[in-house]
Amino acid sequence: MTGPDILFGVYCPPHPQPLLSPEASDGYGKLRDAYETCRKRIEESEADLILVYSTTWPSIIGHQIQAHPEPEWVHVDDDFHFLGSMPYKFRMDVEFAEAFRDAAESRGLQSRTVAYDGFPIDTGSVVALKLLNPENRIPACIVSSNMYANRAETIVLGKSARDAIQEQGKKAVVVVVSSLSNRMFTEHIDPTEDRIHSAKDDEWNRKILEFFDDGRLEDLSQLSREIHGQIRVQKVVAYKPAWWMSATMGQHNNYTGEVLAYEALHGSGGAVVLLTPASGSVGDKEFDEDDVEHYHGDRGVLDRGAL
Repeated sequence: MTGPDILFGVYCPPHPQPLLSPEASDGYGKLRDAYETCRKRIEESEADLILVYSTTWPSIIGHQIQAHPEPEWVHVDDDFHFLGSMPYKFRMDVEFAEAFRDAAESRGLQSRTVAYDGFPIDTGSVVALKLLNPENRIPACIVSSNMYANRAETIVLGKSARDAIQEQGKKAVVVVVSSLSNRMFTEHIDPTEDRIHSAKDDEWNRKILEFFDDGRLEDLSQLSREIHGQIRVQKVVAYKPAWWMSATMGQHNNYTGEVLAYEALHGSGGAVVLLTPASGSVGDKEFDEDDVEHYHGDRGVLDRGAL
């Protein structure tokens, strides 16, 4: 793998059960164990940055990057507030956040850093960092998921992250916080009876995990529109994480994939996956989706000159 030194990637769910109630069901416990495996891998690696892309931090205009050196607060999840509070104090890489912002702007994106006391860090980022980096041994950076960003914008955001990693000579672990299927039960359930909401959701979740297990990240990125058309998930959850993760890690299928856990989280699909760059490949294919280096804005659908 050429370019920036990305040691491996972690794909993990945004819901708080593995952090706050891992004992409530076997499934939650298995997810917690999978996080623990990832934590050990990170601690044993030479990583000096954890870069988090979280689908539960939505932005509307542009892309926001957390740049407070030590954000501290007490967070309560919107959906599962009855599980309790999540106090946190994290260690952020301010220099990298600023470099990431500059790299994004140089590629045509609108980006800004946020750094003020009490900024509400999202559930997914809190869960990921508390479980993957509980003692703040490694500085982190969190970037938002723009609700309206198209594929081109998301791909360019990932390439901007690569630019910043390469410029600073970082050894990074890339973390994507996202559900698989996101259809949840609308009433309280007994955690011991938790299950994937529908058979179709489960079927497509398993198809996605087959790609992950084979290390076919770029294939997953290319096919994500089709997946979104088949499975009921929010756009911010469905294909943006695959686009961003692939663009950040190198847009290829040269990975060793490890699906460490796949379990239901109040009906949604939660998986913890490791992707480690490898020398071999499942195969490089010719895709329909184009590649993008610089973002030039949304393409217009009307010929203004004809109006």
